[in-house]
Amino acid sequence: MLSVKDLEVRAGAKLLLRSASFQVAAGDKIGVVGRNGAGKTTTMRILAGEALPAGGAIQRNGLIGYLPQDPRESDLSVTVRQRILSARGLADIFERMRRYELEMASAAGALRDKAMNSYARAEAELVAAGGYAAESEAAQIAHNLGLPERVLPQPLAELSGGQRRRVELARILFSKADTLLLDEPTNHLDADSVIWLRDFVKRYSGGVMMISHDAKLLEDTVNKVFHLDANREVLDVYSMGWKLYLNQRELDEKRRKRERSNAERKAADLLTTADKLHAKATKAAAAHSMTRRAEVLLAGTEQLRALDRVASIKLPDPAPSGKTPLSATGLSKTYGSLEVFTALDLAIDRGSKVVVLGLNGAGKTTLLRILFGLEQPDTGEVLYGHGLQLGYFAQEHDQLDMSRTVLENMVAAAPDLNETEARKVLGAFLFTGDDDHKPTYVLSGGEKTRLALATLVMSKANVLLLDEPTNNLDPASRAEVLKAIRTYRGAIVLVTHDAGAVEALEPERVLLLPDGAEDIWDDDYAELVSLA
Repeated sequence: MLSVKDLEVRAGAKLLLRSASFQVAAGDKIGVVGRNGAGKTTTMRILAGEALPAGGAIQRNGLIGYLPQDPRESDLSVTVRQRILSARGLADIFERMRRYELEMASAAGALRDKAMNSYARAEAELVAAGGYAAESEAAQIAHNLGLPERVLPQPLAELSGGQRRRVELARILFSKADTLLLDEPTNHLDADSVIWLRDFVKRYSGGVMMISHDAKLLEDTVNKVFHLDANREVLDVYSMGWKLYLNQRELDEKRRKRERSNAERKAADLLTTADKLHAKATKAAAAHSMTRRAEVLLAGTEQLRALDRVASIKLPDPAPSGKTPLSATGLSKTYGSLEVFTALDLAIDRGSKVVVLGLNGAGKTTLLRILFGLEQPDTGEVLYGHGLQLGYFAQEHDQLDMSRTVLENMVAAAPDLNETEARKVLGAFLFTGDDDHKPTYVLSGGEKTRLALATLVMSKANVLLLDEPTNNLDPASRAEVLKAIRTYRGAIVLVTHDAGAVEALEPERVLLLPDGAEDIWDDDYAELVSLA
């Protein structure tokens, strides 16, 4: 269904992948792994046809279903049901049938007969596309991904970012595509939805290729692993399950190290002999031959894997503030007929640690956006206390201007820095060379997270609003973020599905949404984190 030959992937002038060839066939369940910034998301976009390769050929047979890391639906007026059904062209059929029903009810004579004939043709199209059962199937998939039936008639504009991403995942899974390309499909899913997704992927008859940092998902589903090695710029293909891959990759690294060591030893012997022969004019040709053999010997062995670099993340020393730098009273918010939360009171004292828990759609992201001033509450007010300096990390990276370059976003966030200083900060977050001039919209989810954290580090904030700060990160980068949360001396309001992030925060209080109830943190709340 997907056939790739000699694929070359670049980000600007930087080579990410060279001469990769592989196939994705029915029944393949492929996990795509590699450190953040290795090119996984860029490669997936190319395979989906949303970007062009630097070289090579891609042959696509059948329907491709692609879930990008940051899906953006331009028309937010369509309903959840319409968006999901559109994957099979059913939304248009249902819309035409409803229109013909109205015409049949209001028209007479020939106009009514015409409407009846049109309705019959549309219904025949519906039956050919799976009938009314398809609408039920779409609703069931949505329900399994944490989107209840009451959400289906709502326009996308009324949903949170996490809910919209689940709508896109539901749409792709409903599409019955021959090949699914999924980029971090478990982001924003609760524990029950992740379990359901694992089972769905295992049972799926088509090909599946997915980028994920969820080791349990990979262990339970994949029968092949594609490792994109950023240091060697190659794609290592392992036709085996996750645990066997981990063992085999380690063996491959030991083999490469052994072969390289042997080659270096033999090359050193040849070069030593060549140096001795160079002293004799009659042996110059032999010396040159030995030097050439040493070069060929080293060129014929693979480079050893260099240790993956990890951004060293230290959150800012908080600026001085009053006792309660941030508070809110009587907050309420509704979207259309959907009441998100009402009469919410909140006080964030200097240095306090608060975790916000609630089911998807309960208003967690909305609350943080209101506290930061990106949205206005319907009632109530947010009070900024003495000395408040607010920092915000958005799960959708809303604080980044996608039209700006990496460097331009950094300079905008920290205008006191000159360009040289801004580049130095970006370098610490692994943006080097031409990376500074990349437009932000082309970055992977992990790279956007690193850029957002870089801008946050320079903010001198004393209250941080963190919305899913560990999403899209590889294990090493996630560990750095958790360490930064653990050592930060300012106040934090945290929204997360990551139990490790809550453990690092060591919260004093918990805010439960949509009720707005506050409580002293207790370990009994910990099991709610992944379920929320």
